[in-house]
Amino acid sequence: MLDSKFIRENLELVRLNIARKNEKVTIDTFEQLDVQRRSIIQEVETLKSKRNTVSSEIAVLKKNKQDATELIDAMKVVSDSIKELDEKLASIEVELENLILYIPNMLHESVPTGKTADDNVEIRRNGECGEKGFRKDHLEIAKELSILDFERGAKVSGSGFGYYVGKGATLERALWNYFLDTHISENGYKEIYTPFIVNEDSMRATGQLPKMAEDMYHCTEDNLYLIPTAEVPITNFYRNETLQGAELPIKLTGFSACFRREAGSYGKDSRGFLRVHQFNKVELVHFSKPEESYNELEQMVVCVEKLLQALQLPYRVILLCSGDTSFNSAKTYDIEVWSPCEQKWLEVSSCSNFEDFQARRASIKYKDTPNAKPSLLHTLNGSGIATSRIMVALLEHYQKEDGSIEVPEVLRPYCRFDRIEKSY
Repeated sequence: MLDSKFIRENLELVRLNIARKNEKVTIDTFEQLDVQRRSIIQEVETLKSKRNTVSSEIAVLKKNKQDATELIDAMKVVSDSIKELDEKLASIEVELENLILYIPNMLHESVPTGKTADDNVEIRRNGECGEKGFRKDHLEIAKELSILDFERGAKVSGSGFGYYVGKGATLERALWNYFLDTHISENGYKEIYTPFIVNEDSMRATGQLPKMAEDMYHCTEDNLYLIPTAEVPITNFYRNETLQGAELPIKLTGFSACFRREAGSYGKDSRGFLRVHQFNKVELVHFSKPEESYNELEQMVVCVEKLLQALQLPYRVILLCSGDTSFNSAKTYDIEVWSPCEQKWLEVSSCSNFEDFQARRASIKYKDTPNAKPSLLHTLNGSGIATSRIMVALLEHYQKEDGSIEVPEVLRPYCRFDRIEKSY
């Protein structure tokens, strides 16, 4: 979340940022409550000062065996007023905190202004965008090869869920193991395996709550949430902790299943793995010093690109415009692969710098020396990579005219087979 002092001193800038991000929250209420809060604080300080002064006078009167009844009665009224104002102040501060939780992160100066994804800026691309040709889409070819089953997924769980079957399940497992191994052995990440269920504080710390509550799967009886991404438990690993500056950057990677209700996605393409309620993803999370975080963001994107290059999938890197940048993010790159059957780009990774937006919510700080005052660090996260749309791209790009699927060379040691063919 944003610092209340920053909001107070930059009201017009925050208003402009809200508009650029296409958010609906108003900060007029913040301004009104903040004025009331400061007025009450000043009044309470004045009353407390008066009470301290008169208390000293009462002590002198009592010492001299003089009557202090009138002053004592007056100070009781003052104390009652202070208590009443303190209660009002506490109520206002709760309102302010709740309001601030709905104010989006400030955009980095390099983010282009725009309303929708059409205004995003392509930074670079790799590979050629092929035509559909003989290829069958991932649903058709997967059904023929008996490697994905969405009909039974719908029967067992509902729409937006699917089964990986046989060599399809092995190929899926190969993907996330390859991604993890590469990040650990080549990119300097430390692996962390997280819970898939978190508490309300964890969801609030990374910004999913309260803004995106309708997209979360909530276990009401225990007030716990299925994670929408491993970003949540990995970032919260250091919640309410102060790290040593010499340790930074800390780079963690972890695999998880991800659960999203996709409450606001009705009408969008939901065929097969293009949009699902449960999917697998390898997550990248950085804890960085502020002055190093944007260099960390660029490095994170390169780590994702290397995976796509090794898989030999055509991709592009785009810089999201202001209106397409998420609530929490200061700057985001999306990495998309080309789908020849859909004839469009599919997002497979999103890499973001949140600056200190999450760290302030989660109270994650660092200090360079033992006696230094702790400072908020910067958090970053990226998909490294989500497998569902990668599976779509693999089934299309590695499809042969005889209906078989060639396994990418880098995945063969994990699969222990090099082709998926129809079994009769």
